[in-house]
Amino acid sequence: MHARALPDYLQQTYRWAYLDRRWLGWLDRPLVVSTILWGNAGRLMDRAIAHFAPGQQVLQAAAVYGDFSDRLLNRLGASGHLDVVDVAPLQVANLRRKLRGRANLSVRVGDLAIPRGACYDGVCCFFLLHEVPPAVRRQIVDNLLAMVGGGGKAVFVDYHRPRRRHPLAWPMRWVFRHFEPFAESLTRQEIRSLAGDGARFTWRKELVFGGLYQVVTATRDEGTEFCEPGPGPASA
Repeated sequence: MHARALPDYLQQTYRWAYLDRRWLGWLDRPLVVSTILWGNAGRLMDRAIAHFAPGQQVLQAAAVYGDFSDRLLNRLGASGHLDVVDVAPLQVANLRRKLRGRANLSVRVGDLAIPRGACYDGVCCFFLLHEVPPAVRRQIVDNLLAMVGGGGKAVFVDYHRPRRRHPLAWPMRWVFRHFEPFAESLTRQEIRSLAGDGARFTWRKELVFGGLYQVVTATRDEGTEFCEPGPGPASA
């Protein structure tokens, strides 16, 4: 995938965060990720990763700064496999560099807003949905769910509208207004409502840190139609 094929929202809104090498080395540090998430990064990562099991084949939706992918790989073990798909070549190259030598890892360029013929035991979407426009958000959720096999699980971790009088409610509104223009729309809707095929899944939502964050799981019901095993999302 060439730079000219990058989504407009990524180039116009998040170029500094994901497409600029000058920021890459600073942002891609566990301490920075933890600071951005008000000290909750490790806690949220652990809760997401706990939904997967050793030996599973898992899709990670987009590269994540910090050590999230390393943690997830350790959870899956040598018999499992992690497939990471990100629309930005810079992020793909960076993750390949960080995790060089891990045999149970594939990192590739791809747009998850486009349907993919692949099937996984699980899918993990860690703080991606708040960074895309609402229409693209729906496409991504539908496409991720379509890649979950029978009995498999999709895990979404992202921002949520905090409880009343949360001390960080107003600071986060300022952050969203200046740095995360699509995030507030996510806090006004249920992730489940984004799924066109949501009835085939059992949904559960857990709130974290006074409701500022959410961990949503969608488990595909046994006996329903599900994806057929495929080669995985094609690289560009």
